[in-house]
Amino acid sequence: MPATPVKRSGRKHPHHDAPDTRAAFLRLAEMPTGREKNALRERVVRAWMPMATRLARQYRNRGESLEDLEQVAYLGLVKAVTRYDPSLGTAFESYAVPTIVGEIKRHFRDHLWGMHVPRRVQELRNRVRVARNELSTTPDGRGPGVEEIAERANMTPKEAKDGLEALNSYTVLSLDAELSGTQDGGYSLLDTLGRTEPGYDRVVDREAVRTRLRQLPEREQQILYLRFFRGMTQSGIAERIGISQMHVSRLLTRTCSRLRQEVEAGGAG
Repeated sequence: MPATPVKRSGRKHPHHDAPDTRAAFLRLAEMPTGREKNALRERVVRAWMPMATRLARQYRNRGESLEDLEQVAYLGLVKAVTRYDPSLGTAFESYAVPTIVGEIKRHFRDHLWGMHVPRRVQELRNRVRVARNELSTTPDGRGPGVEEIAERANMTPKEAKDGLEALNSYTVLSLDAELSGTQDGGYSLLDTLGRTEPGYDRVVDREAVRTRLRQLPEREQQILYLRFFRGMTQSGIAERIGISQMHVSRLLTRTCSRLRQEVEAGGAG
């Protein structure tokens, strides 16, 4: 199926690279699911890929490679071709463009932010970024303030402040980054964090198993006490209690496994 550009009279259409695939979409709507329909859909997708590429390039230099942006745009294009209904009378490009752009913006929102930021704040961040860039070229070289950004972006000062704070949330500081203003070199953010105290875990485990230990038969309690509190070997325990070392080993394995399962299933109660 040839993908010839649509001829339009008068002014140039904003999507001048839009191919004429109207007949193909009508055929797709009538064709049953199968290999032939998939092949036709693939040809339609390929015909519209130049437009998807152009849309992706509008978002380059924002922290993501152009190749990855193009792949995201192609994904949006495939979704648009699959979901488009020609019977509604809407031109395909009118449906495809917001679908592709929405896929690109969703990619930025879901994958490139260093921390979770509400969508409303992300939108404020984008408006603030544009307004600040426009105002940063003032003749005196002074950076724009919150009030100026709010006025340019048509938002409240509170919204402008939230947007400015979100600018710093787009990427996060590495824990290995050296802190400024420190006297000793090599002092990083990681050095300011506390360390996990292993003793706390032991206390939790001990309290979790305390009640269940009291519910064990007397012989199992004695074996556990001699093994883990007195440090006796299995052979020594066997000789003291009057059973075989193999029997002690089986009782230890069975009892410890049961205690572990009960604790994991029932918490520390």
